[in-house]
Amino acid sequence: MASEKPRILIVDPDEYVAQSLITILGRNGFGLIHVPGFNEAVSELQRQVVHLVISEVNLTGSDGFELLRVVKSRFPAVGVLLITGYGTIESAVDAIKLGAYDYLTKPLVEEDIQLAVERALQQQMLSLENQRLRSRLERQSGLSTIVGQDYKMLKIFDVIETVADSRITVLITGASGTGKSLIARAIHRQSARREAPFIEVSCGAIPETLLESELFGHVKGAFTGAVIDKPGRFKAADGGTIFLDEISTASPALQVKLLRILQERQFEAVGSNRTETVDVRVILATNVDLQKEVDAGRFRQDLFYRVNVVNIVLPGLSERLSDIPLLAQHFVNKYRDEVRKDVEGIDDEAMHVLQGYHWPGNIRELENVIERAMVFTKRRKIVVEDLPPNLQKPMPSAVAVSEFKPQSLEESLQEPEKKIIASALRTNQWNRQATADMLQINRTTLYKKMKRHGLDVETPEYGLRNSE
Repeated sequence: MASEKPRILIVDPDEYVAQSLITILGRNGFGLIHVPGFNEAVSELQRQVVHLVISEVNLTGSDGFELLRVVKSRFPAVGVLLITGYGTIESAVDAIKLGAYDYLTKPLVEEDIQLAVERALQQQMLSLENQRLRSRLERQSGLSTIVGQDYKMLKIFDVIETVADSRITVLITGASGTGKSLIARAIHRQSARREAPFIEVSCGAIPETLLESELFGHVKGAFTGAVIDKPGRFKAADGGTIFLDEISTASPALQVKLLRILQERQFEAVGSNRTETVDVRVILATNVDLQKEVDAGRFRQDLFYRVNVVNIVLPGLSERLSDIPLLAQHFVNKYRDEVRKDVEGIDDEAMHVLQGYHWPGNIRELENVIERAMVFTKRRKIVVEDLPPNLQKPMPSAVAVSEFKPQSLEESLQEPEKKIIASALRTNQWNRQATADMLQINRTTLYKKMKRHGLDVETPEYGLRNSE
């Protein structure tokens, strides 16, 4: 509103009163529109942006109170001032309760009307700014729940922001414990549907015989135990987002219904012939290779094509080693109050152990490890002794003493250096810039070392090199 001339809609069947208001308010440079009645006012509000409505209570077609209700329900960003020649305290109270900024009585005093309009517009401007700030914070909080600065995660953040406001179906894949549910929630919070429901369903946790009813609902008598009508999760998610985790466990019959709802947004409850239509965004997740499930005949090919529109692949924790310190500190902060200990963080040696572990359980396993360490530690920082026994096993040295051969130190370090670079390259999916950043060397130095160790060509031991 600050960058454009405020527009005021005057609604009054009395031409003399309307012209008086136009004269008074025109001196302030406002954009002024006059209509005589309720229906014309609603049409004008639908046609163009209006910042403030000044309406007579007694209108043709309806009254000012009904116009106030319409504005508050359909045009909440518009302020309303009511005026009347027959004002009472009771009607003024009613107007304010319904959301009017002020209630003025005739004859109108120029100073009063100018002051009321100025204050009403200021209030609307503050209200709009608060809405913008709230919306911005909500969008930021959508991604703030995900901890990560690794380049793989930054790419995923870009995808989330790109697809969030569309209704496109998203498939999230990755090993168990990589945070698929967090990504689904982030997409919802970044979208225009953020105020609507987010419904999460773990398909693998619900018996196959009940899953169809859980998703689509059932009518009374549809099966034994169905004593009342029950709406399903898709109905509950209408207008919002539904997240179907472990989608690979869906039965063939359920896959047919899922294909239809993804194509047409329509379904029938179990035991019903009535077709329901919903406006719902569908996000799915799985920790198995759906293409292999298709090849094995366990997952419909047409459904696979329908769900695999946008595929977000979450890396395992061992593939984002640079995020382990951030995640570990995040979990320390999370459990500090719960365990009632003033633990500041993790010491360097313990962090080295965490970054050297292969994390088969991914982020979920790291969280469990940190929670356990917070319980056992007696220090301000978590140390190696606080970690589970399977993490405390010493890492094998790169060069065993028994394997020592008489050679220079430089020659002795060649093989360990090659293994370290190869491991870093695999971790970063052969992205040279990311690998150089991880090893804290420049990209040219990395390339020279790769060439020296034969890591820039295909070998049976280390695989195909990325040409990037």
